[in-house]
Amino acid sequence: MNGPHDLGGQMGFGPVAPEKDEPYFHAEWEKRALGITLSCGAFGAWTIDESRHARESIPPAKYLAASYYEIWIRAVDVLLERHGFATREELVGGHHRVEGAVPKRVLKADMVAGVLARGGPCDRPVRTEPRFAPGDMVRTRNFHPETHTRLPRYARAKVGTIEAVQGSFVFPDDNAHGKGENPQWVYTVVFDAAEIWGEGCDPTLTVSIDAWESYLELL
Repeated sequence: MNGPHDLGGQMGFGPVAPEKDEPYFHAEWEKRALGITLSCGAFGAWTIDESRHARESIPPAKYLAASYYEIWIRAVDVLLERHGFATREELVGGHHRVEGAVPKRVLKADMVAGVLARGGPCDRPVRTEPRFAPGDMVRTRNFHPETHTRLPRYARAKVGTIEAVQGSFVFPDDNAHGKGENPQWVYTVVFDAAEIWGEGCDPTLTVSIDAWESYLELL
């Protein structure tokens, strides 16, 4: 979706200013926010793609005014209510009132290190051969779904070159909405700066994205 998260190429937000020696957390509550998000994700009720869509669906004014971990917590609230683990009244009041859904799994303290070490691999086998090969010229699709997608808005309807075939991975556009993993081949696509940014760009620059196969059309 074209949500507040998709800022590439937009003006008025000021320069990106990396913080020197930035700490992992700026406040103690951020550690708790990360722990809550990971623990709730371990319930097995939603996918990482659904959680991403929950974050990007936050109204723009609230999203842009929030810090990184505030966005995470607001999305967890949505997911907990959506999947029946808590009511809106419980989330606002901070107190358990009624029995909710039962988690498929519970992440306990002694499991955390192993779970984090394993991560969440999303590579999956597919039966078809890659449709594209390095060197192919392709155009990205021009679409604006209300649902989740990983094709950036600034890179739609643009012509680029396949640089590499990265493998086959879960298709997030479907996985975010309960339609299954439906894995596809993923490609690194390289664009000239002028193709992305138009006149006045630095002609020495290129832009690369990783794109699922259904995002691309062969020229």
